[in-house]
Amino acid sequence: MAGTDFLGLGWDFPIGVDKSGRIEPTPDGDASIRQSIWMILSTSPGERVMRPDFGCGLRDLVFGVNNAAMATAVTRAVREALATWEPRIDVLDVYAARDPTRPNVLVIEINYQVSATNSRFNLVYPFFLE
Repeated sequence: MAGTDFLGLGWDFPIGVDKSGRIEPTPDGDASIRQSIWMILSTSPGERVMRPDFGCGLRDLVFGVNNAAMATAVTRAVREALATWEPRIDVLDVYAARDPTRPNVLVIEINYQVSATNSRFNLVYPFFLE
């Protein structure tokens, strides 16, 4: 991990226990960033008592119609949340499109670059509507 100390280290989420009863190792580097993005998208503002403004607010859109307007709203919400809550990355692109095999799923693809290393990654997040 010596080469990625600047990316940070945090608790694994959800917190788990290994076979010996110890808390599972914490993610580091790129895994930490990926998990952070997932957590931001999965958290609604107001859900965390000590940080009520944290999160993305996708759940506010959960009963919307899966169409182009919804994809635009989701894309905007994801971009804003990641710009606010994940300073270690630069968001390159966010795409949201209807899953052709599941009409109630909007697939969100996030392309991002780790600011400190210029490494590029993508994350696909399924957003279930209705």
